[in-house]
Amino acid sequence: LLLAWDTTPLDMALARWAGSAQGFPLREHWLLVDVVHQGGRGLSFLLLGLLCVGARWPFGPLRALPLARRLQLVGSVLLGVALVSVVKSLSHTSCPWDLQAFGGAARHVSHWFGWWGSDGGGGRCFPAGHASAGFAFVGGYFAFRHHTPAVARQWLVAALALGFVLGLGQQWRGAHFMSHTFWSAWLCWCSAWALDVWLNRRAAGRVEAA
Repeated sequence: LLLAWDTTPLDMALARWAGSAQGFPLREHWLLVDVVHQGGRGLSFLLLGLLCVGARWPFGPLRALPLARRLQLVGSVLLGVALVSVVKSLSHTSCPWDLQAFGGAARHVSHWFGWWGSDGGGGRCFPAGHASAGFAFVGGYFAFRHHTPAVARQWLVAALALGFVLGLGQQWRGAHFMSHTFWSAWLCWCSAWALDVWLNRRAAGRVEAA
């Protein structure tokens, strides 16, 4: 579905709802900058800090998890954010506000082209780093599903909602396309899933050895 989205003009069509040849009028809006961008980042750091404390001294739903799963939860958040950050740092794809269509200098090309050459802009805009501050928490689904499936589903919905709120806020500012947000969600999901598979296999190996 993500690859199919990349073949359509939907990214530019949605971006034109928020911007024009004169730029993005909401780029510096206090709600998107102070609340969604800065506030969202602060909330993500706060949640991660609480998870780190909860890994040692569990509270709330964390009490239902053994230590290994609590550490998995923290690790999956860090892994998701790190993966998106690394991919973003290697990409030459520029942000919508850098494109000629919105008053910038960069050409609009597929973000996959950004791996092979510059589009004339600043680059380092794919995938959406800010949205990953929410999507990285999807790892809680894998940690909780083994013990409290209901909490796992609720956690997943909350993490996806936070990620999309942060991603949409950046899209209306002109910082990202919708596909950037989708790919951040996919990378965070896959990294959390891979960590869960690896830990489950290690646990099964120890049981078999015993």
